[in-house]
Amino acid sequence: MARGFSCGKVIGDKWEEFARRVKAGEPPDEVLDSLGVTRYCCRRMLLSHVEIIDELLKVYEKERSGVREG
Repeated sequence: MARGFSCGKVIGDKWEEFARRVKAGEPPDEVLDSLGVTRYCCRRMLLSHVEIIDELLKVYEKERSGVREG
């Protein structure tokens, strides 16, 4: 479970809704406000998160199939 960096408040349960609404075009600051995420450390965790699993899966599949770049 993801938590605020310095306060320790649980924020992992907010990620999916935050990401969905921002992707739909809502301003991130307004989404965070409506989700009740007001502390800077918590806001930072959500704003700076990068979903890299899809990219990692591509690399894994290339490695697995024997295709190498470079």
